[in-house]
Amino acid sequence: MISVLTNGHAEQLLPALLALALTFGAIWLLKGRFWAIIYVALIPFLNWSFGVIPEFQVVEPHQSALFPHGVSLHPMTMVTGMVFVVRDFVQREMHHRVLIVMAMAVAWSFYYAWPVIALASGVAFAISEGVDWLMFTFTKYRLSTRILLSSLFAAPVDTTVFLYGADLAKQIELGAEPGNSLHMWNWIVFVIGKMVGAVIVSAVIRRREDLGLTDPAEL
Repeated sequence: MISVLTNGHAEQLLPALLALALTFGAIWLLKGRFWAIIYVALIPFLNWSFGVIPEFQVVEPHQSALFPHGVSLHPMTMVTGMVFVVRDFVQREMHHRVLIVMAMAVAWSFYYAWPVIALASGVAFAISEGVDWLMFTFTKYRLSTRILLSSLFAAPVDTTVFLYGADLAKQIELGAEPGNSLHMWNWIVFVIGKMVGAVIVSAVIRRREDLGLTDPAEL
């Protein structure tokens, strides 16, 4: 547990615990509750996982002329798609203060993940979550539609920037060849994986809207 909390630096346990306590205390004071805490924990975990948990090959490299780089899928890809949905629930919980929570999550990524991946993640989230926030804030669609559309617009941008960073990080950290992560088929698989989670959550919310259990106009 100590190794997990300190990213393998046990001597940093006290400052790490203090910083975590300050982070979650700030979230609470900003009126963030369950979804906000999940969001701040989820983003650093996912960024860490892309540097530690290996991808599995759907198609091996050079096995087919159609897939010269192969096609790989990271076990956390679908969970990554849930980030956009979780962020939407955080906005319902905290309104525009969600932007502060987004910044906290990215900041913690620099502690737990490879710096290049953390930087790529920060840029990706700044762009894609901005698109997501605009869609969720200013459109008049029903809640279930906003969740789906915001993910649809945000996922391709996030995937492009993040895979570029992951590609570069593997070149620096592992000596991998350029194009190891950022290529067309990998991009397609990642976007599809991310959208699956959004589609499922949107369908559940739409069902609740139809039953009168959730307000379609809710922020």
